[in-house]
Amino acid sequence: MTTALITGSTAGIGAAFARRLAAQGHNLVLVARDTKRLGEQATELHDRHGIEAEVLAADLSAEEGIAAVEERLGDRTHPVDLLVNNAGFGNKGRYLEVSMADELTMLKVHVEAVLRLTSAAAGSMRSRGRGGVINVASVAAFVPRGTYGASKAWVVQFTQGAAKDMAGSGVRMMALCPGFVRTEFHQRAGMGTDNIPGWMWLDADKLVAAALADLARGKTVSIPDPRYKALMGVVKLTPRGLLGGVSSRTGRKYGPQ
Repeated sequence: MTTALITGSTAGIGAAFARRLAAQGHNLVLVARDTKRLGEQATELHDRHGIEAEVLAADLSAEEGIAAVEERLGDRTHPVDLLVNNAGFGNKGRYLEVSMADELTMLKVHVEAVLRLTSAAAGSMRSRGRGGVINVASVAAFVPRGTYGASKAWVVQFTQGAAKDMAGSGVRMMALCPGFVRTEFHQRAGMGTDNIPGWMWLDADKLVAAALADLARGKTVSIPDPRYKALMGVVKLTPRGLLGGVSSRTGRKYGPQ
């Protein structure tokens, strides 16, 4: 049986990955900050699917949290075959309305942790000649929109570059770019969602199924829904100057900063 490690596993997209992979027979390493929720999740997945679910409580905004997950990914005696870098959050407020401490915490989680955990996993996977990494980004990566969009753009560019460098090694790497997904994301950031049109919402379980299919196909970037693929096609054709104004207004109305 293979083992998948998922960060931010107790809610939203991370929890959907855990459910799907457990149902497929993968053992899991569940990573999040809340020890109680981790324990409950591990017990439920073990009892329902008969898999082994290890828990690792770690805060990826802190050095010791990142280091603990790095250490687990580097364990050659209990190797991880699939890493899902899902942990992340949004800040409420426009540029200069968000504290510098909160901006830097976002970069720690979205950039430094993704770099370090991907590298820890990929090194071990390459030595075995197999493995996969899914780095959860966002369609916000494709529009100029504050620190959140910039950090997710970094995730996409980093993953694509790393995938190219790892070609032929047996290790697949993919950036997953969802749109709005019904999770705890907006609630935790203190953002209202009543003004977001119904058609823009995605189902986390369907999103994960599409993402895993795209990874199996060897894609390096996955936008797992026809609606958002169409929107991103329009984005590519829109002049950057105009796109900046539109994304700024849209971001203030709907999304994280």
